[in-house]
Amino acid sequence: MTRGALYLLFTASGFAGLIYESIWTQYLKLFLGHAAYAQSLVLVVFMGGMAAGAAWCGRRSARMANPLMAYAMVEALVGLAALVFHAAFVAVTDFSYDSMLPALGNEGLALAAKLALCCLLILPQSVLLGATFPLMSASLVRAAPRAAGESLAMLYFTNSLGAAAGVLTSGFVLIAAFGLPGTLRVAGAMNLAIALAVALLARPLHDRPLPAQRGDGQGLMLLLSVAFFTGLASFVYEVSWIRMLSLVLGASTHSFEVMLAAFVFGLALGGLAVRRRIDGLREPARLLAHVQIAMGLSALASLPLYDYTFSLMEALMHALARSDAGYRLFNASGALIAGLVMLPASFCAGMTLPLITAALLRRGRGEAAIGQVYAANTLGAIVGVLATVHLGLPLLGLKGSLIAGALIDATLGFVLLAYLSEKYRLAAAATAIVFLATAVGVELDANKMTAGVFRHGDLASSRDATVLFNKDGKTATVHLVKYPEATSLRTNGKSDGSINLDASGERGSDEITMVLTGALPLALKPDTRSAAVIGIGTGLTTHTLLQSLDI
Repeated sequence: MTRGALYLLFTASGFAGLIYESIWTQYLKLFLGHAAYAQSLVLVVFMGGMAAGAAWCGRRSARMANPLMAYAMVEALVGLAALVFHAAFVAVTDFSYDSMLPALGNEGLALAAKLALCCLLILPQSVLLGATFPLMSASLVRAAPRAAGESLAMLYFTNSLGAAAGVLTSGFVLIAAFGLPGTLRVAGAMNLAIALAVALLARPLHDRPLPAQRGDGQGLMLLLSVAFFTGLASFVYEVSWIRMLSLVLGASTHSFEVMLAAFVFGLALGGLAVRRRIDGLREPARLLAHVQIAMGLSALASLPLYDYTFSLMEALMHALARSDAGYRLFNASGALIAGLVMLPASFCAGMTLPLITAALLRRGRGEAAIGQVYAANTLGAIVGVLATVHLGLPLLGLKGSLIAGALIDATLGFVLLAYLSEKYRLAAAATAIVFLATAVGVELDANKMTAGVFRHGDLASSRDATVLFNKDGKTATVHLVKYPEATSLRTNGKSDGSINLDASGERGSDEITMVLTGALPLALKPDTRSAAVIGIGTGLTTHTLLQSLDI
């Protein structure tokens, strides 16, 4: 009964944890001024803090008489921090706008100060959240050492399941009902309730810690390296898939939440699938090797599969009514499309942490291994996000980034097989052929990617268009597309402006809007001598202003 109750409470903890990540992004983009940068900052600080909290627990948990009571205290602190977050955010931003930012007088210093303040707002809670998994895991592993692998897998499953539910509930229900401050208070109240329940369950529990023994140092470093690099590869997938699917599902907040939930749900299913097998394995690292190879190949398979998602979305847009019920079905269908692309590889990813941790426990590393694996995996995730956003997408593009991530996972699998002295040459050769065939034979269809199928449900008009420019950037994928009637600038599949470059052709609605954007203010204030155009777009608004301004 106690174990079942703890699993249920840990599901609720994961639910609240992803609410924080989602809501912090909403808050910080109000301060930083750019949603993509806010998401990146929250992700890096959130995971960096979690890595620090997990690493600290890895060193300290063995000295704790009752890790479950420490877990209850951490949940209580997280809940209290959530209750005061809104007031702290308002106070910090008011101070920044009134005093700090005007005094700095330098754009670079101002940005650095804003980033530092944002880190201070969310880093302490992130560190506390990172401590929760190692503390809860240590308690259950101590209580049932022979079922340590199953306990770890079940905790990973329940926490990830709660996280997937949390991101959907916050985005579709709580924010609309209670706003950002109210949603934070709901999550904070949940954490306080969890803390109270766990504290009551923790009172009679005083199991002895797992003893740490001297083991294979080379095996320790190898498995921690696998945890780091598979975390890196997983977030290469996540960032790449979310960008790719934004061209199918749209780049709205709800679409992002659906995609994130699909990815996290895949992780949860992987933990659930491995829970029964893990303690009966003679060598968890052997299954881990096969999972890593399967994950790399599954990620690779998402490239040819991706092409079919546009046709699926086209069919859905034709079938669904433009109504509230139709929108709900649109999001549910979007989750299924995202799952089609993401689930096979994320399912494999959900098996990796329980298997790595179980392998280290078998090697006598003690419960410190739980925090070490979690911290290494989270640090790898941070590197994966930064490397994909700042290097992979600009230099390799979506296809190249995804292939690079898949290659990392497959290589990790073969390195593990070599360590275990398994025969793998034939499998390695076959895998290399699959990678080469995919790299050479699979191309992402730029015409479909520019169609904006999530808006109009029409792929036919894009088939004969000419793509003049195609670039994957840090925050968006941009295309310049020439249609028979106009040339369109498209960001993540959505037209941000179109213009007919043929002077004898008809003017489109975009051109009328862009001309009036410049002309109407001048009509209201003819003596204007300066103006600011935010966003160059096609340049038509600027052209209209320059014809009239005396500059």
